Amino acid sequence: MKKFNILFFALLLMAVGVSAQQRYNPTEENLKNREEFQDMKFGVFIHWGIYSMMADGEWIMNNKNIHHKEYANLANGFYPSKFSAARWVSDVKAAGAKYICITSRHHDGFSMFGTKQSPYNIVDATPFKRDIMKELADECHRQGIKLHFYYSLLDWKRADYYPLGRTGKGVGRTEQGDWKTYHQFMLNQLTELLTNYGEIGAIWFDGKWDQPDDFDWRLREIYDHIHSIQPGCLVINNHHIAPLEGEDGQTFEKDLPGQNQSGFSGTATIGRLPLETCETMNHSWGYNITDNNYKSEKELIHYLVKAAGNNANLLMNVGPRPDGTFPDIAVQRYNAMGEWLRTYGETIYGTRGGFIAPRDWGVTTQKGNSLFVHILNLKDDALYLPMKDKQVNAAKFFIDKKPVKFTKVDGGIVLQLGRIPNETDCVVEVEVQ
Repeated sequence: MKKFNILFFALLLMAVGVSAQQRYNPTEENLKNREEFQDMKFGVFIHWGIYSMMADGEWIMNNKNIHHKEYANLANGFYPSKFSAARWVSDVKAAGAKYICITSRHHDGFSMFGTKQSPYNIVDATPFKRDIMKELADECHRQGIKLHFYYSLLDWKRADYYPLGRTGKGVGRTEQGDWKTYHQFMLNQLTELLTNYGEIGAIWFDGKWDQPDDFDWRLREIYDHIHSIQPGCLVINNHHIAPLEGEDGQTFEKDLPGQNQSGFSGTATIGRLPLETCETMNHSWGYNITDNNYKSEKELIHYLVKAAGNNANLLMNVGPRPDGTFPDIAVQRYNAMGEWLRTYGETIYGTRGGFIAPRDWGVTTQKGNSLFVHILNLKDDALYLPMKDKQVNAAKFFIDKKPVKFTKVDGGIVLQLGRIPNETDCVVEVEVQ
């Protein structure tokens, strides 16, 4: 009987433990930060590391099968003499962005912060000797910009990232380490990122896709560790699947939510968490000297508007040069977005996707009783809006507040624009109740 009781209580404790492991109850601070994250709508993604010296993107170590020991020598010459955290944050603010997400450690394994877990970092391995993450964090806090840290789950250099994943197989790793030490290494680095740099808005993971679907990354342990240090910190994982327990946001790589044009989001069912789309200005995340195929100002503004209309943030990337400066054309594009937002920001910031789903002609955003109709592609001077069970009190052009005539029809209204819209985004504000 005594043995039975011991066994019963052991099983009961295991069951309770499993149940507790499956439930994640975000704190009030976390829920508040989720709302704030959704309100911000626009962020700047920064991919920067020693790979910038090769000027061929952040995957060059893998793509060119560079031996990890030879690749590590890049750190000996990394000296971004023109890096200025104040300039970066000022450029981000001029773009109208509200947060920065930067690569603290990418797949090449090089840490862009002063970590004590490995000498392979910007402070100990380069002649620069400065912790740019600390400088950036201090400047973000000073200028009121939220800071998010990108963190790679995979590592092309460390022997204890084992078994080897789908990538990095040609970089000369022959040693076999212990996954447990790698997992602890990640926990220790995350502790540093969450204790040495002030309040962090989010930890943004990447790389889960490197291992088979059934591989046990022990993600929940990682997520709980983050929340134990900063309960309000959001956990976002670019894993291309439906949200997992313990996460606070869902991101889509090079796709608007619900689309799969890039091929990354085939199984990414849209959850109920705050949404984000990350995208490149050209075709590269890291600095690529030959990739000058930048999206036009109009394309970028449309992407921002479409993201908001799909109830998502836009995280638009820049790959700084090895000297620590943003490419001139990227700054120009960001400034154009900022200029547009200075006029139309009210129709983007603090909004949610409108009750009218995205259409070929554009999208809608909503704030209170105001429905902002973003007309991006219309070849007519009138527009039908489905308004079932909605009462429309007034309509006006957002830019000059001039009234827009409308006709009530079965199931909605028809806006009489009086002309075919030819601006980047013709916004009509419709008052509904």
